[in-house]
This record gives sequence, C-alpha cells and structure tokens, in this order.
Amino acid sequence: MIKKIIAGIFLLSSGVIFSQESNSSPYSYYGLGDRKFKGTVENISMGGVGILRDSIHVNLQNPSGYAALKFTTFTVGANTSATTLKTDEASEKANRTTFNYIAIGVPVNNKFGVGFGLMPLTSVGYKLDNSSVDGDGLERYRRFNGKGGLNRVYGAASYAITPKLSVGAEIQYNFGNIETKSIIAVSDVQYPTRESNDSHYGGASFNLGATYQTRFENGLTWYAAATYAPSATLNSSVTRNIAVVSYANSGAETIMDALDESSFDEKVKLPSAYSIGTGFGVERKWFVGAEYTAQESNELGNRFDNVSDASFQSSYRMSLGGYFIPKYNSFTSYLSRVTYRAGVRYENTGLVLNGEDITDLGVSFGLGLPLGSGIGGSNLNIGFEYGKRGTTNAGLIQENYFNLHVGLSFNEKWFVKRKFN
Repeated sequence: MIKKIIAGIFLLSSGVIFSQESNSSPYSYYGLGDRKFKGTVENISMGGVGILRDSIHVNLQNPSGYAALKFTTFTVGANTSATTLKTDEASEKANRTTFNYIAIGVPVNNKFGVGFGLMPLTSVGYKLDNSSVDGDGLERYRRFNGKGGLNRVYGAASYAITPKLSVGAEIQYNFGNIETKSIIAVSDVQYPTRESNDSHYGGASFNLGATYQTRFENGLTWYAAATYAPSATLNSSVTRNIAVVSYANSGAETIMDALDESSFDEKVKLPSAYSIGTGFGVERKWFVGAEYTAQESNELGNRFDNVSDASFQSSYRMSLGGYFIPKYNSFTSYLSRVTYRAGVRYENTGLVLNGEDITDLGVSFGLGLPLGSGIGGSNLNIGFEYGKRGTTNAGLIQENYFNLHVGLSFNEKWFVKRKFN
C-alpha cells in the first residue's frame, strides 16, 4: 500500500513544487532568494536541530542517518504561513501555503541505507515599490517583481562503520528558474521602461555527513554529528528583454518600443557550508541538543541596479531543542505515546542592508502523533513556529511570522524474504 501512496504523492508534489509561489518576503529580492530550511517537521519543531539518527524517521539534514533505519520510511511535509510585513509607517499581511519536501529512506541491510527525495532549495516572491528624486532633479518611480526559485533532487547513501559511527554522502542536482521584472517611470516621461529577466539554473552539488552515539552505563546516550557541503557552481541561462511599455487600468502590458533582447550564460556559486552538533538523552524517552550551522559569504547581490547599500557576509544559525516521550510503549494512554518537541533558533542570514544585519529569531514546538501501535508505526507530525526576521531600523522591513508545519511519515518493511512458498 505504501508504494502506491509514494508513487501518487511523488507525481502530485513534483508539479506543486515546480509551480508554487512560496514566498512573500522582500528579502528574497537578493541573491537567489530565500534559502529554504533543509529539514523535516520534526527538526523544525526542535529549533532546527538535526543531529539524531533514527530508526523510523528520515533525517534530511545529515545523510549518515539512513544506515539507522529499520523500516522503509516515506515522509512528506508542507506548511502554511501568516506573515505581517511591518515598517515604521505601515504594515501589510501575507499568507502562503507551500509544499516543503518529499523523501524516502530504505534500509538495505543492518549497516547500509539509501534515500532520495525532492525539495525546494530557494524561493523568490516579492513586489517592491520605491520612489526617489535622483541627482538630475527628476522623480523616478520603481517597481520590482520576482517569483520562482530553485529545487533540489537528491540521492544519498550511508554506512554504519561501527554500531556507534555512521557516515554518509548525498549527491544533489539543483535546478529551477527565476523570473524578475523591473519597471522605472520618470516624471514628465509618458511611458515607463521595463526590464524582464528569465533565468534558468542547473548544476550538481554534494554533501557529506557523520553521526556518532554511545550509551553510558546509566542509560544516558551521547550524540554528536557533523556535515560539510563544498561550494558548487550552477550554470545559468538568462534571457533579458528591455522595452518601453504602457499599462492599461487592468494591468495589461503593451510594448511600445522594444529596446533590446539578449541571451547570455553565466556561472553562479553556491557557498560552502558546515554544521556541528551534540546532545544527550535517553532513547525513546527524552533528548536535548544544540547545533551550529555556518555558510561562507554569498557572492551574489541583487539582480538589477547596483545597490551600494546591500552586501553579503558569512551566515550562521544556532539551534537548541529536544523532545520528550512520557511512555513510548503505553497501551492505556495515547497521550503518553505522543512525542512532544520544542526548540529555539537564532540566525544571521548574512544579508546586510543599510548597515543592518538581517537576523531571524524563532521559537517552535510540535507533536509527533502515532498513527498505529508499536515502535515502528507511522506518525503525523505537527509543528508550530513563531518568529521575527529583519528590523524596522534604517527604513527596513520587519517580518513577524507564524508557521504551521504538517508532516506524514509512513513506515513499512520491504525486502523481507518469504519463509514459505
């Protein structure tokens, strides 16, 4: 049954991921857009901590975890967000529902596991308006629109060198397109000028990971994990169109004079990144851990004007979180078998605007709801996240957001030899 479910959701989600407009942030104007969190609802609910290797959950953050799987595990996740965009003078609300990931992990034997999946890598979605009087004394009105983003399909494998130490590798292909439009209207000039860019991206990257855990005599287990992703290069094909246009009241665009149309190729760099984490806990009872993730400086700026007040620096994220299960094998109390998760994270995104670092602070909690009896049963995971990104200082925009994350994890035994014909 799970195989039919996987096939159906893969077909449905591939179209949804490729076509969805999953962002409403003005900060996605810069670089390749907002970098999406690479993790499941379980990780998000613990503040982004992803250092555990689990027998019934796929770990999207560290490829070394597939060797720990005891069941073929299929997972899918989505979220809905409500965001308030706030300045010193006004505020607006935006809502988005997006598909986050689809993945499967397969234990080949008790030491080796593989996995593959599909998820968004970055997202672009903004509508920005700006007016200013330039040095020539003319007032210029500017409007910037953008949508799209990059997706990632991956395959991974991991091997348990010892019962305590596992290593893994993941190869990824990143692809997608970003459509942007810039409209500039000058006072006393009848028609505005429009520049549109249609950029297509494609390129491979990879990620390495390792996890280590050891149990002490008192039953306490120590966990440690690390990942490393070298920098990678994407190929980009851009079609640019510049024209003088007019707009009807309905918003329909008419080209009055085509000024230029060109196509060119360029290289785009994905920065290298690494993570380290550690934690303690008692298996199937409780866990608390911390993780630090860092990424080198992004070389990309914005797509249009050479904005001198925007720059990139190295980014980092600090996460703290854990879970608690009252009694995982309780036969009398369903609430005792529920996994309760919570966490907090702080992130410096690496984007600097008007001299202000754009940071992101969030708190989260969640529930892992068993859908069947037994240790290997499927589960429904629900996560809640509240946070603040950006600032109203220096004329910038602060985003206050609330995210509801929902994930399903199905588990089933595959490759079981028949004992009787």
